[in-house]
Amino acid sequence: MKIGFIGAGRMGFTLGKYLCENGYEVAGYYSRNTEHAREAAGFTETLCYKDLDSLVKACDTLFLTVNDSNISAVYEELCRYDIKGKIICHTSGALSSEVFTDSLKHGVYGYSVHPIYAVNSKYDSHKNFKKAFITIEGNEKYLDEVRNIFIKAGNETAVIDKNCKSKYHAASVCASNLVCGLYEMSVNMLCECGFSYEAAITAINGLFIGNAENICKVGTVNALTGPLERGDTQTVSKHLNALEGNKKEVYRALSREVLHLAEKKNKEKDYSEIEKIL
Repeated sequence: MKIGFIGAGRMGFTLGKYLCENGYEVAGYYSRNTEHAREAAGFTETLCYKDLDSLVKACDTLFLTVNDSNISAVYEELCRYDIKGKIICHTSGALSSEVFTDSLKHGVYGYSVHPIYAVNSKYDSHKNFKKAFITIEGNEKYLDEVRNIFIKAGNETAVIDKNCKSKYHAASVCASNLVCGLYEMSVNMLCECGFSYEAAITAINGLFIGNAENICKVGTVNALTGPLERGDTQTVSKHLNALEGNKKEVYRALSREVLHLAEKKNKEKDYSEIEKIL
């Protein structure tokens, strides 16, 4: 399997480096921005391709590591070349392999390959990429081969239903991107209490990291603490009275979710009063 990358952003850098480190043959990169492709090729010690046709001819497997909105356009451009028999993968969490339209007509095998992992650095994210859980879906013919790329590298993998991609990606966003928003909301609330921004971050970090570690270690039910879990109606009411607008709505919505966890943890406890408050 000789692998080429179209797109030289964070995902392209990370995945290319990771595959090289795990013994796979990466031909190199093509990007509309040649300097980006050259930089990625240098980082992975592979080649920079100045035209798409040359990359297509050099590879039997192509990864489209471009923005979701550009995948269709890049694929349409690929269809101008001889791509019969090629394995073509994109790395979108939200889109399925069906974005590769008329794949049978063109004789290609399309797959979506998505890591449940925050790729936030071109140069460093590959270092812990083994921790990424990889979901894959697409044509049955080479599904096992594509999956085995990551199994052999040590990743946990799963085949996902193409019809679930949007909800699956929303789940990933809830555990990652939206947490950033919740963290920032918490910091800003401390700032409203007189903390400097830096002090607020220092104050929150220990709680945030400790809670994340506990969730990973013992699960959400066993990690759950706080006034809602205790059934402290007075404190929850005070929280709601102290909050306004979007902050109050976020607090209510997440508290309803937490209430389900509290009921699992303390089956004998009556949470009906808190349910009314929320």
